[in-house]
Amino acid sequence: MEIIHIILGKANPNRLNGVNKVVYNLASEQHAAGKNVQVWGITKDEEHNYPSRSFKTELFAASANPFWIDNALKNAIRAKPQAVYHLHGGWIPVFGSLAKFFSKNKIRYVLTPHGAYNEIAMRKSQFKKKLFFRLQENVLIENAHCVHLLGKSEAEGLESLVPQAKSVVIPYGFNVHEKSFLPPDNEKFVIGFMGRLDVHTKGLDLLLEAYASFSEAKENVELWIVGDGEGKTFMESYISKNGLRKVILWGKKLADEKDALLARMHVFAHPSRNEGLPSGILEAAAIGVTCVVSEATNLAEYIEKHKAGIAIANDSVEELQRAFENLYQIFAEGKLKEYKNGAIEMIEKSFSWKTLVEKYDELYV
Repeated sequence: MEIIHIILGKANPNRLNGVNKVVYNLASEQHAAGKNVQVWGITKDEEHNYPSRSFKTELFAASANPFWIDNALKNAIRAKPQAVYHLHGGWIPVFGSLAKFFSKNKIRYVLTPHGAYNEIAMRKSQFKKKLFFRLQENVLIENAHCVHLLGKSEAEGLESLVPQAKSVVIPYGFNVHEKSFLPPDNEKFVIGFMGRLDVHTKGLDLLLEAYASFSEAKENVELWIVGDGEGKTFMESYISKNGLRKVILWGKKLADEKDALLARMHVFAHPSRNEGLPSGILEAAAIGVTCVVSEATNLAEYIEKHKAGIAIANDSVEELQRAFENLYQIFAEGKLKEYKNGAIEMIEKSFSWKTLVEKYDELYV
């Protein structure tokens, strides 16, 4: 069986786009497990300018017409009619066109929407999505051999859209970090976030508000924000207007530099309003960082099951602040190690690629 992942982009793990990271890791693990796997990217820039990788990558031209399929891509698909094509993302016009092309040629495909169908995501541009659904997205979902979902919120969203859709819930995997980094400074308490600076989606306004109240009477606390994006201006303005102390905007960091900053955090906070399965939380847990996550991350039940941190309700500044206060007290008592052990256990037992990479075969058969 040949598996071909199709994405917008190049599966570059050094981009802030989470889908690119996930596809890179999934294809790498499938290749390591002996699977016949490739990644095909649809992109305006067809230069192969990304880090070396174990799997083959083909790039095809994106068009100004978002529904248009490059003829070279059509020909490449026709040349591999027995492959299973795995599409990544939702509400992508060219994917609807590909669905029709696959169906016409009786070619099997799988769809991973990466959070695109959960309730919160559906509210954004709601009228346009309803129209687009009737014209195209419903065909993409209904004709898929399988819709791969990452968590509970996606399953509920898909049920409301296409109740009869065949779906499977499988998280993507992660491995415990094998490198050693400097441990956190026990003289100060560091709360951190890493990812794309999308204020509403990631709940960064909630994070700043909770930190403002939490840090008001404390001298030994800091908030680190690692990442870049359109929300940077909002965050700089909020920090300035509210006189927040000891907030560091590190900007975009990659590879070892990024991991080194994660390792120096005591708490990784991710109060998202809308997610598929945020890789930043898994990256932090893989280093042993205590996590505070909202239910919308689809990771809350894992965090609670393995005692890897604290799960909070969506859109709750109060619960986020309370979690910070609780963990600060545990930090002061020198007892955060229990959560560190829980984070590592969570990755080893619930997100081990060794186990999950074989489960992914369920999508294709």
